[in-house]
Amino acid sequence: MMKAVSCALVRSNAQALSTGLRASGVAVNAVATRQGHTDLQVPDFTPYRREAVKDARRRNESTEERKAFSYMMVGAGAVGGAYAAKGLVNAFVSSMSATADVLAMAKIEIKLADIPEGKSVTFKWRGKPLFIRHRTPSEIQTERSVATSELRDPETDEQRVIKPEWLVVIGVCTHLGCVPIANSGDWGGYYCPCHGSHYDASGRIRKGPAPLNLEVPTHEFPDEGTLVVG
Repeated sequence: MMKAVSCALVRSNAQALSTGLRASGVAVNAVATRQGHTDLQVPDFTPYRREAVKDARRRNESTEERKAFSYMMVGAGAVGGAYAAKGLVNAFVSSMSATADVLAMAKIEIKLADIPEGKSVTFKWRGKPLFIRHRTPSEIQTERSVATSELRDPETDEQRVIKPEWLVVIGVCTHLGCVPIANSGDWGGYYCPCHGSHYDASGRIRKGPAPLNLEVPTHEFPDEGTLVVG
């Protein structure tokens, strides 16, 4: 008796569940159908299209159409190649630019009060020795009385200095790149012991194999006690 009642209860529950699922499925399908907007009409733009593009399966058969496509591909390739070449050139140029430590030494500031009169002090600038000479009045007078006709590389003393008492030259011999010795030589300026080049107190070559005067770098005096080279 109890078993029969249980079976009947299970069957009734199963039927009610099946009916509910069917009802919910119908409702979901109805909602989906409503939200699909299947009643909207898609506009037809066929009258506005060109004859050449109405057929999606049509190939470019004319010479002009094929030529236009070829020009387009060549132009796109040229633009891409130009951008790639620009990137390569920029990378190559950047690899040859000066490093950070070299740029940091592009200019050097020197306190002139630290250099006594009659002395030459050596500094390092851009990897080269830099000679700063505080000349005495007698040295200035001697160098300015030299006739340019006596010089191998003719330059007056006025052309080589901004302030008469300060001589600024790069300490590299113009013969083979040796470093001369200050306050030495037959003219009391600089002497290169490697091959016997003598420079005067204006850095001009007076004797020996060196062909040119010592190089004068770009420099300025922002104030009375400061020198900036570079």
